[in-house]
Amino acid sequence: MSGLRPQQSAPVPWAAVLRASVALAAPLAAGFALDRPAYGALVSMGALSGVIGDTADAYRMRILNIAVPQLFGALGVMLGTLVYGTGWAAVVALTLVGLVSGMMSTIGAVASVSGLLLLLNAIVGAGLPLPEPWWVAPLLLTVGGLFVLALTLLAWPLRRALPERVAVANTYLAVADLLAAAGGPGYEEQRQAVTQSLNTSYDLILARRARYHGRNSAMVRLLAQLNVVIPLVEAAPAVHVRRLTLPDEIPAAVRELAVAVEESRTGRPELVLPAPDSPATRAVDSALRHAAVVVHKADPDPYNVDDRLGRPAALGVRVRRTARDVLFSGASWRYGLRLALCIGLAQALTSLIPVPRSYWVALTVTFVLKPDFGSVFSRAVLRSVGTAAGLVIAAPVLAAVPIGWWDVPVMVVLAALIPALTAKGYAFQTAAITPVILLLSDLLNHQGFDLVWPRFLDSLIGCAIVLVAGYLLWPESWHVRIGHRLADAVTDIADYVTCAFEPAGSTGSTDQGGPGGGSGGPGDRAERLRARRRIYRDLSVVRSEFQRALTEPPPVGTRAAAWWPLVVAVERIVDAATAARVRVNHGASPPPQEEVAGIRRQLLELADGIRSSEVLVEVRAELPGDERGVLAPLRQEVAAARAIASPQP
Repeated sequence: MSGLRPQQSAPVPWAAVLRASVALAAPLAAGFALDRPAYGALVSMGALSGVIGDTADAYRMRILNIAVPQLFGALGVMLGTLVYGTGWAAVVALTLVGLVSGMMSTIGAVASVSGLLLLLNAIVGAGLPLPEPWWVAPLLLTVGGLFVLALTLLAWPLRRALPERVAVANTYLAVADLLAAAGGPGYEEQRQAVTQSLNTSYDLILARRARYHGRNSAMVRLLAQLNVVIPLVEAAPAVHVRRLTLPDEIPAAVRELAVAVEESRTGRPELVLPAPDSPATRAVDSALRHAAVVVHKADPDPYNVDDRLGRPAALGVRVRRTARDVLFSGASWRYGLRLALCIGLAQALTSLIPVPRSYWVALTVTFVLKPDFGSVFSRAVLRSVGTAAGLVIAAPVLAAVPIGWWDVPVMVVLAALIPALTAKGYAFQTAAITPVILLLSDLLNHQGFDLVWPRFLDSLIGCAIVLVAGYLLWPESWHVRIGHRLADAVTDIADYVTCAFEPAGSTGSTDQGGPGGGSGGPGDRAERLRARRRIYRDLSVVRSEFQRALTEPPPVGTRAAAWWPLVVAVERIVDAATAARVRVNHGASPPPQEEVAGIRRQLLELADGIRSSEVLVEVRAELPGDERGVLAPLRQEVAAARAIASPQP
């Protein structure tokens, strides 16, 4: 299995290694110094959750990723403590917590980690004897998480704007590589890299702007610099579909802009570019010159920035929308019930069968049954292998190291392994976390080496519960979920084609406008760009689902592989549509509406076919039109997609 091979390209995050060692070992030292080792262990447990959750680059995102889940973790351990030793009442309570946790996990990344900590800490509170009174354990766990946050923020005064600025600069570098690859075989790979880079940059900047609503001048400038790279991205397909090769001066100029963004340069840009000789190259030239002006502009007007993705809504509005979406989402309820069923079975089984320290079974279920973390099947296998490896590490430690001050240097080493091995893969992360949890558990229940074998059996029981009740019994586990998501993307493309080529002056016209031509207003232009970004985000999700499905056992993995040609074909349709719109903006004749309607009809038929069947068969499409017209490449791509794989009932 590929998950058992370390990711060689992943560098060791030395800052995170040092931070983990200090965050987990220092509380133990303080606990021994104060003759309260159990208190120190609880603070270290809270720090462990903070170390695992510290995955973002931007500091404001790191605050959310660490601080918000700690609140839910404190609530979880409090609920668990209240039902400790109550038997079947604890089973019911943890099952309900599992339902809430599962539904929370469908909201987003921060909510997913929050739901995870809510359930994990509730299980720990219900399975381990924690210090009295009831508020001590939640307080100590929260202190541990906040200690990690404090260590994380020590470098903020020196690097607080760096992640966002570097992300935007990296986007410019990715666009330079895209323009250099236009017309050649490496274009598709570079376009995917640009999509990922844009997603990352927008997520970082808009997350930071959520609090300041556009008043932070540095973020306004970065957002302006990111927005003006979009026309360059749109111009690239126009060059590629015509198999044109851009002069080296153009990618080089974009790389210079990347340096200017990273160094926050201002002044008058100096561009020496070859004269354009076609609508496609004129689009590149116009977009590049406009981007250079904006990149070097010292202080853009914060009230005149074309925020193409829209400013975040008020917090109350977002909370209401999220709650409504979760409560009325079938996928949210399915995952919540799926997780609740597995947690309920784990707790019921360990209540009926005398399993020592049975909380580990439910912990295993929680860690494995996270669909937003990847394939459930592969995670169950990797969890078993990683736990076994972690127990091999933990066994000599628990056997040879007595409880006391020697635990501190041991924790320094074991904690450092967590971020170092997490970058290598899930099995390696499990192998690093397992001995840390066992060492901390030993400080609370003093079982020593006797913990090792029961923990391995508990892990196997938890993985078996997930594979049967959380995987095999759910029909969606045996179906490829790529089709419906890809069908939604194709429908969005059909709508995009219609609005992109509406006659000038029509309601909803979405011409690009700006430098180089176009007749749509600023709102129309922003709406069209938002629609196109939404399509690429949809396709990015499809690619992620495709990668997840490939790790599933047959026949799911085999079926997933059959979708790959169609995924690529749909991506090429988006590029061709964008290229056609750019060419019209820069001098090409607009297409007749009959031709646009025919392409839309073919795309909608393709989307309907994808939704109605999982079997892909060839269906030829006849799309007549002017072979020298602006939509000729788009018609060819639509016909190719229908021919490659067009489903029918």
